[in-house]
Amino acid sequence: MRKNGASEKKNNEKTLHFFGLKELLPFLRPYRGRLIAMIILGIVTSVFDTVYPLLNSYALDHFITPGTLKGLSGFILIYILVALLQAADDYFTMYSCGKIEMDMDRDLRRASFNHLQTLSFSYFNQNNVGYIHSRVMSDTSKIGELVAWRMMDFVWNASYLIFVLVTMLVMNARLALPVILMMPVAAVIIFLFQKKLLRLNRQVRELNSKITGDFNEGITGVRSVKTLVIEDLMQKDFEKDTKEYRRTAVRTGHNSALFTSLVTMISSLGLAVVLWRGGLITMEGALKLGELSVFMSYAVGMMEPMEFLIATISALLAIQVNIERFMKLVHEESDVADTPEVVEKYGDNFHAKKENWEPLQGDVEFKDVSFRYPDGDEMVLEHFNLKVPKGTNVAIVGETGAGKSTLVNLVCRFYEPTEGQVLIDGRDARERSQLWLHSNIGYVLQTPHLFSGTVRDNLRYGKEDATDEEIWAALKLVSADGVVKKLEKGLDADVGEGGDLLSTGEKQLLSFARAILADPRLLVLDEATSSIDTMTEKAIQDAIATVIKGRTSFIIAHRLSTVVDSDIILAVKDGRIVEQGTHAELMGRRGYYHELYTRQFTEEM
Repeated sequence: MRKNGASEKKNNEKTLHFFGLKELLPFLRPYRGRLIAMIILGIVTSVFDTVYPLLNSYALDHFITPGTLKGLSGFILIYILVALLQAADDYFTMYSCGKIEMDMDRDLRRASFNHLQTLSFSYFNQNNVGYIHSRVMSDTSKIGELVAWRMMDFVWNASYLIFVLVTMLVMNARLALPVILMMPVAAVIIFLFQKKLLRLNRQVRELNSKITGDFNEGITGVRSVKTLVIEDLMQKDFEKDTKEYRRTAVRTGHNSALFTSLVTMISSLGLAVVLWRGGLITMEGALKLGELSVFMSYAVGMMEPMEFLIATISALLAIQVNIERFMKLVHEESDVADTPEVVEKYGDNFHAKKENWEPLQGDVEFKDVSFRYPDGDEMVLEHFNLKVPKGTNVAIVGETGAGKSTLVNLVCRFYEPTEGQVLIDGRDARERSQLWLHSNIGYVLQTPHLFSGTVRDNLRYGKEDATDEEIWAALKLVSADGVVKKLEKGLDADVGEGGDLLSTGEKQLLSFARAILADPRLLVLDEATSSIDTMTEKAIQDAIATVIKGRTSFIIAHRLSTVVDSDIILAVKDGRIVEQGTHAELMGRRGYYHELYTRQFTEEM
């Protein structure tokens, strides 16, 4: 059963903590030098922002109030120098943050994508594409933003507030204290509103995703909508979601406007306190006019850093969910994994040690195999034994959904036996690497997949260094040469995303040619002719008869007339193998296979 949004929502509602940040340390270590530099640059930026009001104060007290220009040229040079230094600091800060964000995004996505390549089929059966895509793209993007920009925001705002408070206390503690006492009140108001706005913005994003889903269903399922005549139901659902979105968005806007007004009011109150207290102190002669202007600048300027600081803390809390989800993905353990000893000798999926690979002969044996799917409760196979000598053609038949792919999944080591062993050339399949086994298997799926690119690119996935002559030979063998010849650019023709520019039958032919091009020792055909017309199917059946000679093959078939010459036929029912033998033997028993064959023969007449 696939995971859905309910469990995701439950995870989002859990109490959040900062411990997830520790798990990012392995990804942060390569950038520790740049991160330290970024923090220093952020602190320097806050120093410049603190200094500007002091420069303005100096100008007010030394030039404007006394009405003199003496020393102005030197002051202007200093002011320009500070401005240039700040500009340089801002440039390197922005550049450093941007580069760290992009590099982190790259590393996190590479780590998650590479790890996905090592996971077994059960993970993809239990998690839908949208869930996985969100982990790889959305979560990594938010983490990269956290490490770069959010960290910089935190450093700048925190250091700016510290420098401002220290400066005010040094300049005049009597005037600084009333301003400082206002800060906790402002912080509480900002925190409460930030918490509420965060919750409302999450609701808006969720509703926006739901509306996007409505759009997607309405467009991709337009034929079903029209044939079922449910336009009115689709319209009602869409209207309901958009009304809810509007209501939540208006509430968010209302709270945001109220929050902005309160922050402005607090800032104005702070300015009023400074003017009142500062005016009194100035009249006493204990405070210069320039110093009063500094306090006024700080009183107005402190609200925004406080707002950003609390918003950054809220964002850090929210991003904990993204970190936890990303870490859950990269720490997901595969149900099928090579042992350290196997990796040491044969290499892993990305670093093959082909010099140690033995040639695969093709003997396959199921030795007392019992199997239960990771997300299932019942045994699919129990103490199953079967010897398949090299060169044997094994057919697996049964009704749709009977579980015909189970044996093939075990042979290909897409799943591990719950009990017992699958032997390849007399050795447990787990004693050699998955890549070694998969490199010797040609697999043609019922629903073929082509990658974006040209026909030539797709076929060379079967054999990277294949020449055009070898490609055309494989195409002719499976009667796919005609498909390529009618394309305007031939082997250079683009197949589109997922092969969408070709028909299902054409994709299946090219998929078959790709498998043959690899010259596999084990050949698996999963209803490989189900989307091909009768004439082409006959040609492919003749090709299969030629191709499987000398190879061990497993053919999952719906049309039983195509497997009557198989060496072994396995009849599957309700996920279990109920009969096995040759066509003649099974027909003689007049059991399940006989029932399937006679029923299909009658239907086709």
